[in-house]
Amino acid sequence: MKDRGLLADLGERSGDIALQCSETAGFLGDVDRRIQKDAAHLDDLQVNMRRLSASQGESMAAARELSHTAHRAEQIIADGHDVIGLSLGEVVALVDHVTGLEGHLRQFLAVIEAVGDVSGQLGAIARQTRLLGVNAAIEAARGGAATQGFAVVATEIRRLAEQAGDSSASVAIKLGQLDQDARALIQGVEDNIARGRGAGMHIDQLRLRLAEIASLVTQFGERSGAIVHCTDIASQEVDVLTQGLADFGRSARESTARVGVARAQLDGLERMANAMLNTAAHGGQVTRNSPYIALAEQGAEEIRGSITHALDSGALSMEALFDTGYQRIEGSDPPQYLTGFTAFADLALRPLLDRHSAQDDAVVGCCLIDMNGYLPTHISARSQPQRPGERLWNMEHARNRQIFMDAQTRRALDGASDFFVFTYRQDLGEGRYRALRSVFVPLVFGGRRWGLYEVGYLI
Repeated sequence: MKDRGLLADLGERSGDIALQCSETAGFLGDVDRRIQKDAAHLDDLQVNMRRLSASQGESMAAARELSHTAHRAEQIIADGHDVIGLSLGEVVALVDHVTGLEGHLRQFLAVIEAVGDVSGQLGAIARQTRLLGVNAAIEAARGGAATQGFAVVATEIRRLAEQAGDSSASVAIKLGQLDQDARALIQGVEDNIARGRGAGMHIDQLRLRLAEIASLVTQFGERSGAIVHCTDIASQEVDVLTQGLADFGRSARESTARVGVARAQLDGLERMANAMLNTAAHGGQVTRNSPYIALAEQGAEEIRGSITHALDSGALSMEALFDTGYQRIEGSDPPQYLTGFTAFADLALRPLLDRHSAQDDAVVGCCLIDMNGYLPTHISARSQPQRPGERLWNMEHARNRQIFMDAQTRRALDGASDFFVFTYRQDLGEGRYRALRSVFVPLVFGGRRWGLYEVGYLI
């Protein structure tokens, strides 16, 4: 008797251990999910870092090319500045030379004027000579035969005077045309000199602009060098950060593996503790689980009787009872399903589940579970219509017609015993769990295992 009491006490303690294992495993599961979520974010971050590193490499190459281009531009502008300076100097010299031509042209104009004066004087002499020839011819005519030789000379003088007069007139015309052309040339030279002076001003401005451009290119080259330096430093920092992320990712994966090992060990310990709890519950001693075992057995018997009566009366068929063609309800989240048994379970069995759950304040709910974890119905408080877009609320308050499966439920479904007492984690969605203790009673119809009747309660 003492040994049986010790066994019962050990079973209860095992149940407490299973409860602690369940809660710890739930905590580790939450940690594992967080680590995996962070690891997924870390993977995304590493992808982004690889892209950033690639972009950084491209930026560094571009910065180096920019610096090289700036250096080349600086050299080209420096060389061009010298060439342009020489060219501008030649332009200035040309302007000065053109300016000097103006003086020479004006001197040439003075010479033309002097020649014109001489030509005028020659014309006057030719006129006087012609007049003299005329007078000599008249005097020769008066002298008769004795002055015939003088008459010939007078005629020749007159002819030469006429030729000299014609030549002087022709020279005067040509000198007038030359004077006109020279004055036009001088005017053109003066205009070019004015333009040359304006060009000189533009040349001075161009020199200033070239100097400014050279200064800007020099500054650009200096900034390009600074960019290259900063890019090199940033590239090194990116490499360090990438390596750090890789190390962190490796550490996160190792942590996930260790958490997985710890969870597996806790699951094993939880199974062992639950096995001891279940063994103690079958030991015949009264424990704090005994009232709930009795409630579960009584409730399962009533559920079994109601279903058997419906089968016998034809209100329910075996095909409908064992229907596993789960038809998803459109828009449900989490997914809910309908089978041939769902409507009967809601109508005939839910009132029984409500009444059974109300028999003890510690009972959180009674439900039915088929061999695949499907809950055709639940208590009314857990069978409310789903709210669109409120998954967490639906997970807790619309648990009917959903499919749930965990290790302890699977063990109870597959086990061969009159009942099973387990501590397990009730999934409330989004990583939320609640530690419960449940009594599972198998339901068999027509010699065929349908599933379980469950009474979940808090300890």
